[in-house]
Amino acid sequence: MTRPMESDVIVLGAGAAGLMAALTAGQRGRRVTVLDHAAEAGRKILISGGGRCNFTNRDTDAGCFLSGNPHFAKSALARFRPADILALVERHGIAWHEKTLGQLFCDGSARAVVDLLRAECDAGAVDLRLSHRITGVTKADRFTVATDRGTFSAPALVLATGGLSIPKMGATGLSHDIARQFGLRVTPTAPALVPLTFDAATGAWMRDLAGVSVEVEARCGRARFREALLFTHRGLSGPAILQASSYWQAGGELSLDLLPGRDAAALLRAAKRQRPRVAGQTMLGGLLPQRLAQMLAAHHLPDGPVGEMPDVVLNRLGQLLSRWVLTPTGTEGYAKAEVTRGGIDTRDLSSATMEARGVPGLYAVGEAVDVTGWLGGYNFQWAWASGHAAGRALAEPG
Repeated sequence: MTRPMESDVIVLGAGAAGLMAALTAGQRGRRVTVLDHAAEAGRKILISGGGRCNFTNRDTDAGCFLSGNPHFAKSALARFRPADILALVERHGIAWHEKTLGQLFCDGSARAVVDLLRAECDAGAVDLRLSHRITGVTKADRFTVATDRGTFSAPALVLATGGLSIPKMGATGLSHDIARQFGLRVTPTAPALVPLTFDAATGAWMRDLAGVSVEVEARCGRARFREALLFTHRGLSGPAILQASSYWQAGGELSLDLLPGRDAAALLRAAKRQRPRVAGQTMLGGLLPQRLAQMLAAHHLPDGPVGEMPDVVLNRLGQLLSRWVLTPTGTEGYAKAEVTRGGIDTRDLSSATMEARGVPGLYAVGEAVDVTGWLGGYNFQWAWASGHAAGRALAEPG
């Protein structure tokens, strides 16, 4: 029987969190092996941010993450901040720019971020093994990872294979399965940062609005996001909806303010006084995209000039514009979800080191953990921060 290839640390997953854990431990003297079934490292990084990688968000705070324990992410985020990944980006000469709401993107291709991570792994003598399909994990005195291209052994194992989102990129529940195998709890998972859908009966009217975009405040429970909404043939998308989707539960309501920050009823009454002879669609067209204005006028205003419409009718429409309550029937699923909500239960992990409390040497980082960030670079920052926390812990004596 061939002896396993030995190292100090095995990292499962060559994504953002896994590579950060590997390079951090490797540069601190640990012998690290990274295993990934894909033929290329950082595949999700390459498609992120429209190919430009929204690698962090300046405004990162623990309040921008969903988790069964809202305090869990604080420790790691405090010890590896957006300024830290930005310093690394700049040290590698990668040009970047800031978009709205603190989002930082590469000027060029996201491949620059993957190249950065690979270069930093090389600096730590990390052994990166791609196209290795993992077939089993066991532990006696050490962890043993069997693959279709050999067996690997180490006293420490890092679960960094991500969640279930974007299965066409190779996403699986491997980290969750291994966590369960070793007795860790896994919270229920669901697609997050995902478009919301409506069935044929409730969403037929949306098809005529496909492609229309409008700034809204989307509300789901206590969560509120003021960004763009995009109507699709199947429902709603756009940043505001993706954000709200992380808080949406099946059967729950979604509330939209189509004129955020403004008194919609007062605007309609003022428009009536200023242009009493125009039709309702024309009046609404001054406030909203034309196709949306046409649909709302057809469903909620009588025919004729607005000057003949009672204020009570305009007030009623104003209330709808300020609080349009919809009940989605589903989501576009993991295929279109940017991340996975839920994951390895934070109660079973150390917030300082990402090590499993009951399984010495077992760590979990990134999307595999029950920590889900908002849209806009937050999930990358969690990947960097959690990977860095694990990498440092792996390099500490003892």
